[in-house]
Amino acid sequence: MSNFKLDGIDGLIIKDLVKNEDDRGWLIELFRKDMIENDSYPQMSYISLTYPGIARGPHEHLDQTDYFCFVGPSTFKLVLWDNRKESATYKNKMVLNIGENDLKMVIVPPGIVHAYKNIGDKPGLVINLPNRLYAGWGKKEKVDEIRYENSLNSPFKVD
Repeated sequence: MSNFKLDGIDGLIIKDLVKNEDDRGWLIELFRKDMIENDSYPQMSYISLTYPGIARGPHEHLDQTDYFCFVGPSTFKLVLWDNRKESATYKNKMVLNIGENDLKMVIVPPGIVHAYKNIGDKPGLVINLPNRLYAGWGKKEKVDEIRYENSLNSPFKVD
């Protein structure tokens, strides 16, 4: 596979997360139905903690849209590759440093390979609200993932 070029990616949505603070603490709206198309509405949610220096991915989904919220308290390097042959931005790559000081919500459509690495010095939190159930109803279906992290010849590298 040839090299990817750094540029934008069609269909990728990136929005700032707004931290509303007062004397009690803070609140961030992660999901509002009026922010996205209904085929991307979340069907489940999970939160993950990633230790400093650790990467998750790269992988892609054939059908699933991921709805990531990078809420800190660390910084993540998010890398995205457009692997959709029919896309106008096929073979484009984006790299974002987001999290603690730049809270973001990133909606990743199917066919975009994605990975993130905690590049901060403390554990970091990522919330995902995908539009498909992991392993289907009752966890009885095949998982919608193509994983690349263990492939030596993969063009998808976080570092």
